[in-house]
Amino acid sequence: QVQLVESGGGLVQAGGSLRLSCAASQRTFSSLYAMGWFRQAPGKEREFVAAISWSAGSTSYIDSVKGRFTLSVDNAKNMVFLQMNSLHPADTAVYYCAGDRHWTSVVPPRRANFYVWGQGTLVTVSS
Repeated sequence: QVQLVESGGGLVQAGGSLRLSCAASQRTFSSLYAMGWFRQAPGKEREFVAAISWSAGSTSYIDSVKGRFTLSVDNAKNMVFLQMNSLHPADTAVYYCAGDRHWTSVVPPRRANFYVWGQGTLVTVSS
């Protein structure tokens, strides 16, 4: 049963922007306290990118995306967005959203804390 659905990936030139969306059912969304975004580039481990807690009113980002990526949430639509600006070829990866029932400001948080995952959306940044 798919509980999180990502969208918004695609091909963009370096310096361009994309906005990723993560949609959840109302039931799933109401059970979550935070949503994280992870990415996995070819041949690399999946890495944490950013997270948001609408209940805690907090966000966290890895250093390489600070100032370029911004998280937001639409509680009415049960959706979380990742606005990605000034994209680099190094940002090329499959991006996953994942839900957590807890919040931590520690970066990176433990992947095991995220118990529900989307199927991923591919972001390709050309040079």
